[in-house]
Amino acid sequence: MKQVVQNYKSGELAVLDVPVPGCKPGGVLVRSAYSLISTGTELMKVSEAGMSMLGKARSRPDQVAKVMQSVAVNGVPATYRKVMGKLDSYTPLGYSLCGVVEQVGAGIDDVKAGDLVACAGNEHALHAELNWVPKNLYTPVPDGLAPQHAAFGTVGSIAMQGVRQGEPQLGEVALVIGLGLIGQLVVQLLAASGVRVVGADPDPVRCELAARLGAAACGDPASAIVEAAVAELTGGHGVDQVYLAAGGGSNQPVELAARLCRDRGRVVDIGKCRLDLPWNAYYEKELDVRFSRSYGPGRYDPEYELEGRDYPIGYVRWTERRNLACFLDLLARGRVDVEPLVSHIADFEDAVDTYQRLTEGGLKAVAVLFRYPGHTARAQAPEVAVPAVRRGGRVSVPVRSVKAPVRLAFVGAGNYATSMLLPHLAQRDGVELSTVVTTTALSAANAQRKFGFAGATTDLDAVLGDKSVDAVFVVTRHSSHAELTRKALLAGKTVFVEKPLALTGDELAGVLAAVEESGNDRLQVGFNRRFAPLLQEAKRRFGARTGPASLRYLVNAGRLQHGSWYLQQGTEGSRFAGEGGHFIDTASWLLDADPVSVYATAASGNDDLQVVLHYPDGSTATISYVTTGPAGFPKETLDLVADGRALRLDDFVRASVYGRKRWVSSRLPKARDKGQSAELAAFVKAVRTGGPMPVPLESLVATTAATLAVQAGLTGGAPVTLASAR
Repeated sequence: MKQVVQNYKSGELAVLDVPVPGCKPGGVLVRSAYSLISTGTELMKVSEAGMSMLGKARSRPDQVAKVMQSVAVNGVPATYRKVMGKLDSYTPLGYSLCGVVEQVGAGIDDVKAGDLVACAGNEHALHAELNWVPKNLYTPVPDGLAPQHAAFGTVGSIAMQGVRQGEPQLGEVALVIGLGLIGQLVVQLLAASGVRVVGADPDPVRCELAARLGAAACGDPASAIVEAAVAELTGGHGVDQVYLAAGGGSNQPVELAARLCRDRGRVVDIGKCRLDLPWNAYYEKELDVRFSRSYGPGRYDPEYELEGRDYPIGYVRWTERRNLACFLDLLARGRVDVEPLVSHIADFEDAVDTYQRLTEGGLKAVAVLFRYPGHTARAQAPEVAVPAVRRGGRVSVPVRSVKAPVRLAFVGAGNYATSMLLPHLAQRDGVELSTVVTTTALSAANAQRKFGFAGATTDLDAVLGDKSVDAVFVVTRHSSHAELTRKALLAGKTVFVEKPLALTGDELAGVLAAVEESGNDRLQVGFNRRFAPLLQEAKRRFGARTGPASLRYLVNAGRLQHGSWYLQQGTEGSRFAGEGGHFIDTASWLLDADPVSVYATAASGNDDLQVVLHYPDGSTATISYVTTGPAGFPKETLDLVADGRALRLDDFVRASVYGRKRWVSSRLPKARDKGQSAELAAFVKAVRTGGPMPVPLESLVATTAATLAVQAGLTGGAPVTLASAR
């Protein structure tokens, strides 16, 4: 195998052929996918190797002291031979990577061959094609997280340990001095913790990057910008914490920390900078100076790192490995973004040239990755399965009398049900509102009184067991949709479930398992826009296509009110997971196909998304889902272009088609019709006649899978293939 090495005596860098490491017990053999160059620590080591012997001695006085001690004990000749022998040897580089487990050693049961892991350690996560990594220095990569991002795990853990040493509190203000790789990560971690951050760095490009990633203000420490920002944010008291993430021989960072820190504030040293503490300044403020030791507790402890002896969580909450796993989790959930930090990705075979360009200044970078043979960002893009719809023994639909009313039960009677669905059903001939089920008795009683339900209850099982009920509407919070739908299908009911059908792949699989088990595929999801009369007329006038189309859909979703349950993303999913299926379904209906891949990207700091869907015939649909637009701007605008024709929809108020002839609808005289009435009419007809459901189940499943793929795309940073399981 090949490995990057350096001769510390001559400064020579090389990619050598070396033996493959053995897979010892207590660890795993990992084939590298991406490894990260630490543009701080590693480049400092590379630069030192290029110095003269006197320069090396000046840069490492600690090693000089050891040499002098050896001279006193062993004499000059023996010490000289020992030192020269050590200097004139190849040493490894690297300590942060992501790769695939190739072999599992004895005693390892948390990963298997083929698993993606992030690895740490300057003896175990080297710039090499294969590394043996002990248990406490690797952790599995969360599903959907791209390997090039997981390769940041170790430097992320270093930044995280530094932040933990600062003990930040919500609402505090922190100063980060040095906005290189570690400093940029510290800024993001502090911002994610509810801390307002001021950054200081002489490089304006790094200051601008930190500002984009969450810093409240950034500037050159020699200017008045930083001091003014600290005064404004702290009311003149000074920052609560200072994080020294700078390197070099200047003592300015330490002096700046003392000047801008509040009384009894905390100063945390993460980088390797000069630390001549100005005694008076630190004494008078009684500043608490702390050091952050690399990735966290366990570092430099051979029993922890090499023998795999973990520290009990009750005594040491955040160890090296737990910090590594925590940082990857933040990446996977989008709370930290490392993609803007990636300045360059180099092929592993170009390692020597890459180091030379970095040290000579030809390549200016915050973070540089090595990509190993057989691994590319696209090749590791996640897949989301589109489950096959398998129907068991088909449930026979009872023959109904034309005059018999369709009996409907509602599970849930919240705002959407009472404003957008029940008003249409309550006045429809041939429909009987049988029972409303809610979790609280009063909401059920209110719905019964307003819409004329025959009964109200909090007992779901009683309704599902009522053979007189023909169909069940599931209009509850998003997290309960899949389970309630599954139960209703197993009970033999025709089901109308408001979007989304499911929030996870497992939930979707559970619904389809109920279809297969029961043979009951009588399901409709509330994707109402395809039923909107204006859009249907526009599609008819646009006509059939022969070539691929380009569709643009702008959704001005607006901000949610504080306290809205839509903001409970931990339980109810993201906003797009909740309502994005509407827009994907509309695009797919207009394009007469289901998407085959999804790419998604998000704006930093808000819920704005860009989603690009690709279709089998080469058509694309771009959905811009924004929450930061003005309230007076139309909520939904759509453009479809193909074959020299264009269709435009303006917020379900006006539509137009441009081609050989132009058609423009008249402005609707009343409220926007987004298709709820027509959708419900089609659903009731299907229940009454036993005919096909308004939308094929396969289409509902494909739209749900595509919606789930958006989150996978956001976390993975790459296009997501929608892999059919048929």
